[in-house]
Amino acid sequence: MQVRSDQLPQQLARGLKPLYVIHGDEPLLAQEAGDAVRAAARAAGYSEREVFTVSGAHFDWSGVLGAAQSMGLFGDQKLIEIRIPSGKPGKDGSAALQQYCDLLPEGVLTLVHLPRLDRQQLQGAWFQALERVGVSVRVDPIERAQLPAWIAQRLAAQGQRLPAGEAGQQALAFFADRVEGNLLAAHQELQKLALLYPGGELGFEQIEEAVLDVARFDVFKLGTAVLAGQAGRALRMLDGLKAEGEAAVLVHWTLADDIRALARVRAAMDEGKPLPMALREARVWGEKERLFERVLPGLDGGKAQALVAAASVCDGLVKGLRHPDWPEDAWDGLRRLVLMTLDAVATPPRRGQPAPAPLTLKA
Repeated sequence: MQVRSDQLPQQLARGLKPLYVIHGDEPLLAQEAGDAVRAAARAAGYSEREVFTVSGAHFDWSGVLGAAQSMGLFGDQKLIEIRIPSGKPGKDGSAALQQYCDLLPEGVLTLVHLPRLDRQQLQGAWFQALERVGVSVRVDPIERAQLPAWIAQRLAAQGQRLPAGEAGQQALAFFADRVEGNLLAAHQELQKLALLYPGGELGFEQIEEAVLDVARFDVFKLGTAVLAGQAGRALRMLDGLKAEGEAAVLVHWTLADDIRALARVRAAMDEGKPLPMALREARVWGEKERLFERVLPGLDGGKAQALVAAASVCDGLVKGLRHPDWPEDAWDGLRRLVLMTLDAVATPPRRGQPAPAPLTLKA
């Protein structure tokens, strides 16, 4: 029997099966699925628990088989957990798991933990035996398109919500962009919101402030200072990040991400799209949206592409490459990129000014 991780609570409510196998590569959802099975087992009177971790090809499976056949200390029902981190039980393990499923007695509930399995493993005799006697729970990552709905559901579970309509969708999209690919981080951000704010409706500003607090706050503030034209503050922040040991690669990524977004929005505007539509398509939200609205009317396409080319050169510098017209030190290169961006966002374009020639990297 196969169920999705979000269907597991309903299945558990209808009654426990003798075996559950949880497999997938999303740690948070796998942990929550295991917690749900354990909680249901405790509620049903499974008061004893034994855990076996399969550490390699020479693991002794006789202990697992023996535990399934032995009664609890006082005849209590028993929960047995089998963890196979590699997802490969081996030849002996495959035979043992099939035997385990054939001999599984009453009074024993089994929980098997596995990583993501490939097609061949899913069709293996040992896995088919597990599915035959129990419930298979496949835990897949939450894709970007599903993430806003997942966040909204989690907010609702903790008594919080976002405004209806476009304002709420914008806040969810902003949240999702900051935690995509790391559901554990998303979970932590949601817990923080529950601690920071009471139940009820949250505003975009609250979401923006809370998420940025944990998402490399200082680095993102550097980009904000540059777009705002705050030259002195931006250069002080850059020096501070260097002194604190921040990775130059990360600082460059933050600056380059803003530069590429500026170029995408400028190109969309040059194609005739209104600025609000171009900003939405480029996924520019919150404070950055307001800064882009200030900067873009005075930024022509030539300067935008020159900044992209400069960011490309700087990318090489922070990775150890050299360019004849740029400083050798990565942080000096970042300083030049910051100054170039400050100049571009602060100076109106000159009519008829040609775009600079593209820059090339030399090792």
